[in-house]
Amino acid sequence: MQQSFFNQLQNRLVNQLPFVAYRKPNEINITAILQKNDAVNYCQDFTNSGFVFSPFEDIENAIIFPLNESEIIEFKDEIILDETEHFQPNFNLVNREEAKQFHINLVENAVKAIKNESFKKVVASRVEQSSFNGSETISLFKRLLNNYKTAMVYCWYHPKVGLWLGATPETLLKIEGNRLQTMSLAGTQPYVNTTDVTWQNKEIEEQQFVTDFIVDSLKPLVNRVSTTKRQTIKAGQLLHLQTKISAVFDKANFNFKNVLKALHPTPAVCGLPKAPAKDFILKNENYNREFYTGFLGELNFTQTKSRNTNRKNVENNAYQSIKTVTNLFVNLRCLQIKNNQALIYVGGGITKDSNPEKEWEETVAKSLTTKSLL
Repeated sequence: MQQSFFNQLQNRLVNQLPFVAYRKPNEINITAILQKNDAVNYCQDFTNSGFVFSPFEDIENAIIFPLNESEIIEFKDEIILDETEHFQPNFNLVNREEAKQFHINLVENAVKAIKNESFKKVVASRVEQSSFNGSETISLFKRLLNNYKTAMVYCWYHPKVGLWLGATPETLLKIEGNRLQTMSLAGTQPYVNTTDVTWQNKEIEEQQFVTDFIVDSLKPLVNRVSTTKRQTIKAGQLLHLQTKISAVFDKANFNFKNVLKALHPTPAVCGLPKAPAKDFILKNENYNREFYTGFLGELNFTQTKSRNTNRKNVENNAYQSIKTVTNLFVNLRCLQIKNNQALIYVGGGITKDSNPEKEWEETVAKSLTTKSLL
């Protein structure tokens, strides 16, 4: 069963047919959506059903694999790797010193702009290149599945767009019926045997920026918003600060695309205020993020739930609730496979107190999280 599922994915790569395979956080189901043709379908108004994959810069260019034009297959099991599937790519960063200097200059310019009150926070990112054998893609996907049980793990491919894999810890939003859930995630430090750690003011302030932005963005678009207490969570070998945010809305007056435009990109991947921070990124990062820090996931799926799971009460089992469900995730901890290269994307939030050297080291720590699987 396992071999058959992953063989189908491998065959689609070989035959250049679009697909996405993914497993949501803390689940054992791996789902694959196999588009029946190689058309590039755009989301437009976000009312259709399918798997959406949006770039950082413009949600108007979000691509969807429509459910009504795809075959869906599922695999339920623990992933078992064959010993033969271990491989060693070459991770020599081309011109590492040059890359380091560029990133330090980028952070220095960001801090300068913050002190000049252009914006309060910006996310500075970069991309690392490594040689990678494209035929090992499905093996890498299995490795991600094995190592990131609490993340959204995916492999997304379209012959006219590209090949992306990732294991993202961050929810953009979840909608079930008339309830919306999202999270504010920011701050990073290495996990060393405990989640009971001390956070610097810089990280606490950075995470609070994100929380305030999400709450303020949602308030005009929903009926009410509530937040949980800030907590430390573990993602792979890293720790982050997280606040859960929920909202209730009136379906009749709810415009999902407006909510997406209000939330994306969040301060956790862009900055605050959003417009000047995004402008700084596009003018200064010196590379195209493409789908890194965009979003991906299930859009308008139909979920059927039995209202009574007690088997003895068979009569009540006939009563089922049908809800429309959306699960979208921010595309972090991801890489793109291109021309036998692995492009690894990493970044960090910059505030007025940021230390450029430490920000460089944080991106190195984040890239090692991905590299450890390669």
